[in-house]
Amino acid sequence: MKKKVYVVLMAVLFVLGGLTSFALAQEDIQKHPTCKYCGMDRAKFAHSRVLVVYEDGTEVGVCSIHCAALDLALNIDKTPKSIMVGEYDSKKLIDAEKAQWVMGGDKMGVMTKRAKWAFDTKEAGDKYIDANGGELVTFDDAMKASFADMYADTKMIRDKRKMMKAKGAEQKGGEQQGNKEHKM
Repeated sequence: MKKKVYVVLMAVLFVLGGLTSFALAQEDIQKHPTCKYCGMDRAKFAHSRVLVVYEDGTEVGVCSIHCAALDLALNIDKTPKSIMVGEYDSKKLIDAEKAQWVMGGDKMGVMTKRAKWAFDTKEAGDKYIDANGGELVTFDDAMKASFADMYADTKMIRDKRKMMKAKGAEQKGGEQQGNKEHKM
């Protein structure tokens, strides 16, 4: 009986501990719910989000390594104290410099054509590569690629937003036309 109670108690503590660490890992999303640069929902993109904490105590929460590269370029006189990234599978924040990065593959990235995903372990990165392609790279490689991709990615984003805006205006015009017909 004692053994059974002990096992149940340990299971409860394990679950509560996991929920606590998940809640703490999501604290950055509550503090920075949307990306400073593109406005994307960081909870929706928890698997790619980045949190940059600077030595002066300021921090920025963004949706992706693309937007993190923007922030690092714009704040060239500030030194990052830590750069944390959402782990692709678990969505928990991990150290971007210690992460196993996978670049490329079949899936499009967040704010970029060339995906750049962070994994907690090499095995997790290899598993992703087996399923989707890509290659293991370092954080420096992923960041350099983000800067190299910046023009093409920014142009892609601008074109996509222009198309969505035109589509929205087109739909809105159709709704207005429909409303006029109902009023007649």
